Amino acid sequence: IKITAEERRVAVAAAKAMRLNMAGVDIIRSGSGPKILEVNSSPGLEGIENAIKKNIAGEVIRFVEKNYKHVKKDN
Repeated sequence: IKITAEERRVAVAAAKAMRLNMAGVDIIRSGSGPKILEVNSSPGLEGIENAIKKNIAGEVIRFVEKNYKHVKKDN
């Protein structure tokens, strides 16, 4: 499924509104534009990975490693 620029904009805005760096945003298409059904802070990845043939979990790991290196572990 190809998403439109408007669908991408709505999904990103929804995730930002929830203060999430990563989210699953369920959208339906309507005559008046995309409508948000729900925003998931912990989305399941298996279905989307199979559908688009991409390793989303690996992408998430790379994102976390790149963006959170400054966070120190509590020992």
